[in-house]
Amino acid sequence: MDPASVAPSQMKASELAGDFEKIFGSQPRIFRAPGRVNLIGEHTDYNDGYVMPAAIGFFTQVAIAPRSDRKLVVRSEEFDGDFEFDLDHLPTSRVGAWCDYVLGVTSLLQQDGHPLRGANVLVRGDVPIGAGLSSSAAVEVASALAFLDLNGDRLALAEVAKLCQRAENTFVGARVGIMDQFVSCMGKAGHAFFLDCRSLAFKLVPLPPDIRLVVCNTMVKHALASGSYNTRRAECEEGARILARWDPKIRALRDVTGELLERHENDLPVNVYKRCSHIVRENQRVLDAVASLTEGNLTRVGELMRDSHRSLRDLYEVSCRELDVMVEAAEGLPGYCGGRMTGGGFGGCTVNLVHSANADHFAERIARRYQDAIGIQPNVYICSAEDGAQALN
Repeated sequence: MDPASVAPSQMKASELAGDFEKIFGSQPRIFRAPGRVNLIGEHTDYNDGYVMPAAIGFFTQVAIAPRSDRKLVVRSEEFDGDFEFDLDHLPTSRVGAWCDYVLGVTSLLQQDGHPLRGANVLVRGDVPIGAGLSSSAAVEVASALAFLDLNGDRLALAEVAKLCQRAENTFVGARVGIMDQFVSCMGKAGHAFFLDCRSLAFKLVPLPPDIRLVVCNTMVKHALASGSYNTRRAECEEGARILARWDPKIRALRDVTGELLERHENDLPVNVYKRCSHIVRENQRVLDAVASLTEGNLTRVGELMRDSHRSLRDLYEVSCRELDVMVEAAEGLPGYCGGRMTGGGFGGCTVNLVHSANADHFAERIARRYQDAIGIQPNVYICSAEDGAQALN
């Protein structure tokens, strides 16, 4: 792929409908949901904190049509394997394949009192896998909308997001927070999405029209990512439990003040203190970034993004050499406001705020700098904030 490739999806619903008809012999309804990039607020979501992501122009499309029996037949245009299940005897946990994200949603829908009918499903997506852009949430959300529509059912988008998160937590086994599913459901073009992950109150924050989100894929994902994610979450929960001895109102690190944390630094294991320190300060950075973006102060937003990356590198310890090199490679390039790693860490992507007039040149230069340092050609996507999930026909 050209390292300066442009992100907006080129997938056409009519092409997917044609493929579906060739395979299953009927015309489908088609739904799509976007991936996301998180501008700031990393690992705060599962600590009841604040985040500010944006939906971007990579999508998963799900085509669906009813069957006359109780079978669920699921196929993908990207992944191998044709899967067939009996809706009356669905697996209760993951089967270890890409279909788990679809299967988890169907299982949770039935558990929540939304009886499903037999269906043929064809999935197609262009959200880069393993890049930290939330391909899993896009599959889940598009699938949930498809199954609800097939059954003539309705569910508020916030409830769809919560159901999809539970599917990933309980069925797939990934302890993700609510951010990915929520912004995939409810993102808005031209806006960042400020979300309180406890109350689910949100605010749309306009992005300057001359700013692009340039997402740089390091093309690496280190094997320790998933296990370390769960370890970090456990460390945060341990920190909240210990600090609640001095303030019983503490339910999560969202409730911890910087003053309380510093006062009890010696009461926490060293690593637990470091994780807590990142979360407490990252929550404040999100609030500061929302205010600065609202004021149009991109210099300050850029500073906060840099601070976020340093904290993720040094305190939360989820960066890696490739991410650090990619962040450093952006410095000094024309039009660059600020950037950081985005997603769970140990590889994946960085996100950068870049003035539109400089975006193409920025993409070319940062790709060259990264390749010279690491020896890997990255993919660089020039994005804008896009709308959330929707029906396409």
